[in-house]
Amino acid sequence: MKYILTLTSAVLLMSACSQKGITIDTSKPTELATELDSVSYLLGTSYAKGLTTKGGVKELDNKSFLTGVQRVLEGKEVEIDEETAGDFMNVYFSKKEKAKSAESKLAGEAFLAENKAKEGVKTTETGLQYRVITAGGGALPLDGDKVKVHYTGKLIDGTVFDSSVERGEPAEFLTNQVIPGWTEALKMMPVGSKYELVIPAALAYGDRGTGPIPAGSTLVFEVELLDILPNVTPSEKE
Repeated sequence: MKYILTLTSAVLLMSACSQKGITIDTSKPTELATELDSVSYLLGTSYAKGLTTKGGVKELDNKSFLTGVQRVLEGKEVEIDEETAGDFMNVYFSKKEKAKSAESKLAGEAFLAENKAKEGVKTTETGLQYRVITAGGGALPLDGDKVKVHYTGKLIDGTVFDSSVERGEPAEFLTNQVIPGWTEALKMMPVGSKYELVIPAALAYGDRGTGPIPAGSTLVFEVELLDILPNVTPSEKE
């Protein structure tokens, strides 16, 4: 469905463009008088959005960036070879990632300290914090058991980054194939229970960012353990 909608949108856009440029707010300085103007503008905005959203680039020297683009498009020699450029960018973005991770960890530590003082919150030896919302009466999962859960995951600012509840479909996985904070918590949760978990970065994704989760993030989950499922191996299926 996603690809059909994308293709349909593209067809409609090209039909609207015809041999002229697309229509934009004339109070803005950009003028797209021709089809080529329009495509060029859209390629530029698409690339920039990719850099700032998926690529995580938050700051650029626009003049230098556009100079680099122009030199390549004009077929001129680029002063820095690809290997040197790759090494330089790897070092640069690694430093940026570490700085962001350190910042996130400090914020996480402050959040953990504040949360620790709340009523009903318990802290394990590893630093995992949990609060029992609903005490279940079922069995406890063991290491390697397959479980069915509903969950909502948030950053400490309240941003939801994942939720089986919103999808309307519980998740199923092995207890030893998730982040350490989840593995530890699940083995404390009887079936039918619901816990709030606050997981330090060291028990989550550490210094690695993943998708919408920044590096060094402390994570907040509401987890409901629905069932322990038969863990059938491929050989048993046969």
